[in-house]
Amino acid sequence: MTDSGPRPARRSGPLLLGVRHHGPGSARAVRAALDAACPAVVLIEGPPEADALIPLAADPDLRPPVALLAHAVDEPGRSAFWPLAEFSPEWVAVRWALRHGVPARFIDLPATHTLAWQEQEQEQEQKQKQEQEKEAPGVSGPDERAPDRGGRAPGELGPAAGEQAPDGPAAALVAGDQARVDPLAVLADAAGYDDPERWWEDVVEHRGPGERDPFAPFDALAEAMGALRERFGTGGHPRDAVREAHMRLRLRDARKEFGDAVAVVCGAWHVPALRERTTVTADRALLKGLPKVRTDLTWVPWTHRRLARSSGYGAGIDSPGWYGHLFRAPDRPVERWLTRVAGLLREEDMIVSSAHVIEAVRLAETLAAMRGRPLPGLGETMDAVRAVMCDGSDVPLSLVHDRLVVGDVLGEVPESAPAVPLQRDLARQQRSLRIRPEALERELELDLRGDTDAGRSRLLHRLRLLGVGWGEPARSRGSTGTFRETWRLRWEPELAVKVAEAGVWGTTVLGATQAKAEADATAATALADVTALAEQCLLAGLPDALPVVMRVLADRAALDTDVGHLAQALPALVRSLRYGDVRGTDTGALTGVAAGLAERIFVGLPPACTSLDADAADEMRGHVDAVHTAVGLLAETLAGTADPGRGDLRERWRTVLRALSLRDTAPGVIRGRAVRLLLDDGALDAGEAARLMGLALSPGTPPADAAAWIEGFVGGGGGLLLVHDDRLLGLVDAWLTGVPAEAFTDVLPLLRRTFAAYEPGVRRTLGELVRRGPGERADRPGEHTVTPGFAAEPDIGRADAVLPVLRLLLGLETEPGTIDDNRLAEVGT
Repeated sequence: MTDSGPRPARRSGPLLLGVRHHGPGSARAVRAALDAACPAVVLIEGPPEADALIPLAADPDLRPPVALLAHAVDEPGRSAFWPLAEFSPEWVAVRWALRHGVPARFIDLPATHTLAWQEQEQEQEQKQKQEQEKEAPGVSGPDERAPDRGGRAPGELGPAAGEQAPDGPAAALVAGDQARVDPLAVLADAAGYDDPERWWEDVVEHRGPGERDPFAPFDALAEAMGALRERFGTGGHPRDAVREAHMRLRLRDARKEFGDAVAVVCGAWHVPALRERTTVTADRALLKGLPKVRTDLTWVPWTHRRLARSSGYGAGIDSPGWYGHLFRAPDRPVERWLTRVAGLLREEDMIVSSAHVIEAVRLAETLAAMRGRPLPGLGETMDAVRAVMCDGSDVPLSLVHDRLVVGDVLGEVPESAPAVPLQRDLARQQRSLRIRPEALERELELDLRGDTDAGRSRLLHRLRLLGVGWGEPARSRGSTGTFRETWRLRWEPELAVKVAEAGVWGTTVLGATQAKAEADATAATALADVTALAEQCLLAGLPDALPVVMRVLADRAALDTDVGHLAQALPALVRSLRYGDVRGTDTGALTGVAAGLAERIFVGLPPACTSLDADAADEMRGHVDAVHTAVGLLAETLAGTADPGRGDLRERWRTVLRALSLRDTAPGVIRGRAVRLLLDDGALDAGEAARLMGLALSPGTPPADAAAWIEGFVGGGGGLLLVHDDRLLGLVDAWLTGVPAEAFTDVLPLLRRTFAAYEPGVRRTLGELVRRGPGERADRPGEHTVTPGFAAEPDIGRADAVLPVLRLLLGLETEPGTIDDNRLAEVGT
């Protein structure tokens, strides 16, 4: 056996362990140093109000990544997070203390001051932005999304060695009149590195703590930080002086109780300040008069994706998944990592063998040697993956980065953790409905005819109404019936704050949603907002809130005389009527309001379509389309009612469309659209449509008006009308060729916008028909038409060929020549 050497001597004074937050090398070094020193108490950078939450870290159901969430009691939206991953030195220190029965305490500035300070800074930034806008109109102020202190988000665990600001030179960021120092960048630059992350990996992550002295890495880092603090002072971080004063006071209290057997785990930037000899009076003076706000703290789940710097979290890291692997791997981290990469690519049906892994390991080691690195880092392994496993393509490499380098790990918090009542009710419903929060985005298909899926739908709709965007409705790839829904789900840590904010409305999801719906209805000013809210109430299953919403809706509808507002409100209201059959909701009150809105639109629409400019005409055309669809649905609903005065709703709407089509004062785009809708409904034959088009495209019509009429008539999928009808295409062709040269340039953008919306095949067919010229598309001897299926007579032989397949699909067992087979022949024709 080789002698491992004497145990390191216990040094005098408290043990100050300066770390880089979320650094696996720092986490391993902290664990080794604590094992060697065996302190009587561990002090950790973090909000002291969270001391009561530390014992929960021993609960096996508390799985990192997690975060300490602090929010103002009276204003839950004002909040701050302190994220911790399994490779965070602070988390390692907490777990070590719990495992060894040693007290652990947080010593940073209390969250009650942090949140209040945060509000003051936001107000100051807003004032500065307003002043800048007054001095230089049109010039935007500071980026509101930018975190404070050169890239650190509020609540982040201190300015660690390695906090890299998102922009600026390597040494500092200029913010106002102060230069904000990035310690890691300064040290990397002094060592001759152009990349601070690469320097940190080589110095710390790829080199474990000294075998004989586990404190050596911390001594070296503290010495370097001391030199930086002597040169740069606070480094442009004035808040740090206050935070460090509070840390020193807590450190003094711990030394009075435990002597020098105290270990402190904090950002390396703070170590020189904690060693500084100051008086208690001076430190207390810095803390005097700080603003306060009542706060609550709890544990919330966090994700690797939110730890990543690209997410906007200021102290984030580029590769949390990679760092987690380095922390967990007992040995041969590169080989283990590339094996995981190979497994991921195999799951995506890529051909990756063991030989690929071996060659990738060799290449990564060779690249590290060429670049003078002690071990392959993430850059070398990713270069090797691209060359060996991805055949030089960045497409599968982006998958590796997303799934492994960053990752979608979502932490878990036990039920015993403090939570607002609304959060507990939400967790209970999530369990009962078997719908777990996940960090990875996924689609959820729901069949509303089942009780479980119907409950899931109601829960997701209620959360959306509360502003908790866990799920977003998506277009279904399968059935489009009202009994099916598709949701795109993804749980983000910030949603915990949204749940806390929504807790002011009630203690349960149902109660909170009902209260918020009633409040939103009362506060709504636009009629469309109230109808949208009525639809949401039906989707969310809120029958108790619906009477209040309907009363407000009836009042708003009676007072609103703007046809545009009424047209915006009707579609959502009519859509709501469809949910009665599927969701078992009584929609009788909605029917009367919807029918009343429709009648008022019929009366007011023609006058509202006069004297409109181009933009207003386009907007009104959208309203006409929406009302047309809504009237069709509403007419089907009213068809079974006992109200004979409203049974012919669709016919009265057609009368309105006929009036619009002949109204000379209406814009061309609306007149053309009215003709098109009548034609689609079968209320207008092709001959009459051709006559109206001929009138609209007559030589006396200004080219711009004629182009607008064409846009309204053939826009939105009307290309097939021109393909099928020679007369309509001939009219458009004749008009277009007769447009004067000086007016052609003006109408060209309108026509391009109209025809660009057609499918490529439709455009190609139209071009071929126009090239052949009028009358040339009819069959010539020995020549087939360019549009398949447009022959003068149906091809009975081709139709008969599909009869066996149709018979099989429809489950018909009749013999050829029977009446069912004859009907099939008509279908084939």
